[in-house]
Amino acid sequence: MVERDPDVESAAATVTDEPSGTGRYMYAVCRGLDAHALDGVEGLGGAPLATVQHDELTAVVSTVMLSEFGEQPLRRHLEDLAWLEPVVSKHDEVVRAISVSAPTAPLRLATICFDDDAVGARLREWYLPLMQALDRVDGRAEWSVKVVVSPRSEGSTDPEKPVLSGADYLRRKKEAAQGRVASESAAQELARSIHEDLSRRAVASRELPAQDARLSGRPGTMVLNAAYLVPDEAAEPFAARIAEIAAGNPELLVDGRGPWPPYSFAMLEQR
Repeated sequence: MVERDPDVESAAATVTDEPSGTGRYMYAVCRGLDAHALDGVEGLGGAPLATVQHDELTAVVSTVMLSEFGEQPLRRHLEDLAWLEPVVSKHDEVVRAISVSAPTAPLRLATICFDDDAVGARLREWYLPLMQALDRVDGRAEWSVKVVVSPRSEGSTDPEKPVLSGADYLRRKKEAAQGRVASESAAQELARSIHEDLSRRAVASRELPAQDARLSGRPGTMVLNAAYLVPDEAAEPFAARIAEIAAGNPELLVDGRGPWPPYSFAMLEQR
């Protein structure tokens, strides 16, 4: 599944009562889109991409079947990972193609309107928040940084040391627990320092909820999950600083990725 922060939020226009027919799936809204930016890029189900214009704003859309993307079917599908993964992947692919060419405000997954007139109405409704969001991310991209403490760094008993008695076993368990607490506390403090360092090198930052190891695929305890909005001209120094931090802290997994479309920073205030 494409790793994308689940915190992507923006106003949604969901079709509520149409069991059949078609709707328009909105991927993102941008400004100043290059005419050839979407050449060779398809929408969901291989549908051609189209644009809807309102003043400076351009919404990128494609046609979807409401039997699949209407409100009731969506409630079922959003709990089905086999259905969800390719939809998330395609949504992200289209957003990335747009963001290469123009400042882009990605929309929440499955933002659906009945038709192009309804898309235009949404653009008019969201005009000021969208313009503000696009101003905020123009010439900037998102970087993700996750810091994980590996299980070996979290404190453990020595498997080679023999246990002499029940009391000895309990004492060693207590020492191991204390070691884990001390290690986690130190890791949290180090993560805070890393976040402050990277935040100074970005124009905005956002801390996100830590991901469970079963979802992130990273064994250990995640002590930092953050997004940073970085000017395009500062991307290389920012990536270099992440590499320096990783090299200087071998006891941690420091996973930095980017540049990405600004999912965490192009949100609309309205819901």
